Amino acid sequence: MKLLQRFLLIILVCATMAGCSAHKERTQQVAAAQGVIERTLGGVPDNLTIKLTDPTSEGLDTYNISANGGNLTIAGSSPTAICYAFNHYLHKACGSQVVWSGKHLNIPAEWPEWSESGSSPYDLRYFLNVCTFGYTAPYWDWERWEQELDWMALHGVNFPLASVASEAIARRVWMQLGLSAEEADAFFTGAAHLPWHRMGNLNSFDGPLTEEWHNSQIELQHKILARMRELGMDPVAPAFAGFVPPAFIEKNPDIAYNQLLWGGFDKSFNAVVLAPSSPWFSKIGKLFVEEWEKEFGDAKYYLSDSFNEMKLPVEPGDTEGKRALLADYGEAIYNSIIAGDPDAVWVTQGWTFGYQHDFWDKESMQALLYRVPNDRMIIIDLGCDYPKWVWKTEQTWKVQDGFYGKQWIFSYVPNFGGKVLPTGELEMYATSSAEALASEGKGNLVGFGSAPEGLENNEVVYELLADMGWTSEAINLDEWIADFCTARYGSYDENIRTAWDCFRSSVYSSLYSYPRFTWQTVVPDKRRKSAHDINDTFGRGVESLLAAADECKGSPLYVNDVVEMSAMWLSEVADRHYEKALALKARGQRRAAQKELTQTIDILRGVDALLAHHPNHRLENWVRLARKSAATVEAQNSAEANAKRLITTWGGWQEDYAARLWSDMVGAYYIPRLELYFAKGAAATDQWEEEWINTPMASFAKAEGCPIGLAKELVGRYK
Repeated sequence: MKLLQRFLLIILVCATMAGCSAHKERTQQVAAAQGVIERTLGGVPDNLTIKLTDPTSEGLDTYNISANGGNLTIAGSSPTAICYAFNHYLHKACGSQVVWSGKHLNIPAEWPEWSESGSSPYDLRYFLNVCTFGYTAPYWDWERWEQELDWMALHGVNFPLASVASEAIARRVWMQLGLSAEEADAFFTGAAHLPWHRMGNLNSFDGPLTEEWHNSQIELQHKILARMRELGMDPVAPAFAGFVPPAFIEKNPDIAYNQLLWGGFDKSFNAVVLAPSSPWFSKIGKLFVEEWEKEFGDAKYYLSDSFNEMKLPVEPGDTEGKRALLADYGEAIYNSIIAGDPDAVWVTQGWTFGYQHDFWDKESMQALLYRVPNDRMIIIDLGCDYPKWVWKTEQTWKVQDGFYGKQWIFSYVPNFGGKVLPTGELEMYATSSAEALASEGKGNLVGFGSAPEGLENNEVVYELLADMGWTSEAINLDEWIADFCTARYGSYDENIRTAWDCFRSSVYSSLYSYPRFTWQTVVPDKRRKSAHDINDTFGRGVESLLAAADECKGSPLYVNDVVEMSAMWLSEVADRHYEKALALKARGQRRAAQKELTQTIDILRGVDALLAHHPNHRLENWVRLARKSAATVEAQNSAEANAKRLITTWGGWQEDYAARLWSDMVGAYYIPRLELYFAKGAAATDQWEEEWINTPMASFAKAEGCPIGLAKELVGRYK
């Protein structure tokens, strides 16, 4: 009897402990969501209650919003479900919006009546792109990362990329394998170019990194991962993709490897990738995962991309050899990940499968995948917007039959390089993922998301995509835009409606990879042709937006849009003069060309002054974050130069790829470069660009006067 009592007591104690643990975890999840709300509002109102509920029977996130009697209850099955529901309520019921450029908050003392339940049809809601860590976030500090993680939570993200400190882990691995610290660091690019190092496109360029950098990134990554986990997010960690330093090859001359080429760089800057048969593949991959988990804790999902925009060196016409090599690589990459963590899932970006669709026929894709278990791989079909607008193909998931049983994520790449110009087909974003969900050929579709190369632009696109992550149906865009404008400006009067009708029928009814003005590239770029739809219809939209000033000027987001959209239109007016200047110059009509150039520059000086009023579109932000990341003046100067290089000359044949419409980029870079080109020619601009990159900024443009008044004056003057 005593034994039975003791046994029952043990069961009771275990059950109590399990219950206490579960209660503690639920309390922590509620606290995490509450923290986001507190940072968003500056406090948590007493009449707001937050609850954690169960997911759907399929294990999917769900939420419930209930507001009555002036009190609001937000319930959700995860911290991100709670945060998304709260943001959704702010948007729909309170006419409020929280975006990258700021907040328009209209929080009443008593919450407006509202009742709504919803759930996400997706297990995973993905966000970020390997390139985002170069074009936007290379020099972010914890303050900026905390803001972004709050943004992710409010927009329902639960599956973010977590690439920070990849090189610190890699450095330890290479040193364990016999490289010195100097040899390991010589392998890495400068911080802004690290995404292309991680994808195997680029080595050493604009580097090296310092030990101080590695230490700071490890400290930062600990904070990022801690917050992601608090919010119930599953971070996607970096894994080994087969790329090795030249010094490692020199120390191990018998290693079998392949030389890859990318981006117009000399091959000394391009990657060498281990042959899949090499025993080093699994050995190094194991060390990578183990070292990462030793520093940062367990992870489930690991990203590895071995062929981003690069073709494997296979003999033309050797179909069987190509497929055999791909099968060997698929197996080698997967085995290298699970060697370090047997429970890991291999995640890969599917960009290259669409970008190089001629190379990746069905049989080649199947060869890469078939030795990897279906439940141990996730393919992010990265750019489901590009087949229609750029590649002129079907979406990759359709071409590849839903990826042959593998788990996959429907995703978009709404932005290349962090360019500021508006672009993106809103109607497609409001419908295409719903069509995929309803398709019989969707395969094992488990997620939805977006993978912009650069953030802090085109906010309407990301607000729409956040809502698409929580519906299996298409969104009625007319109704959605009305709610969007009300939340953004506090009004949807006739002027605002007309403005957005114009924006929707111009810039937001198309998608272009390279939305740039000709004056940003000096001469037309023949490799990557610039295109945008900032046309006369868009110009009429700007005039209507400005006409709503009396009604909307109290919203900071309205002021931001006035600055941004007016600057876009003025830049287009300047471009029309500049293209005339180029044509006249080509015909030898120098005086007439100079007159058009002078008009171009006059308008652009106004654009520069206007952009100084925008919270995001300023070179000053970019440079100050870069300099803040380093301790010594020498390191600060190096960081600034690296940051400026990425958004100007870049390297290889990428010049002006990341063209930014920012204050000081216009006034201190684009205008002097145009003047120099017309005075002395292209040869002189090359040297000047390098000098500008390596000369620290002495001062920045200051915002002066009323931005709305300035926009009205400039748009009126240069009609």
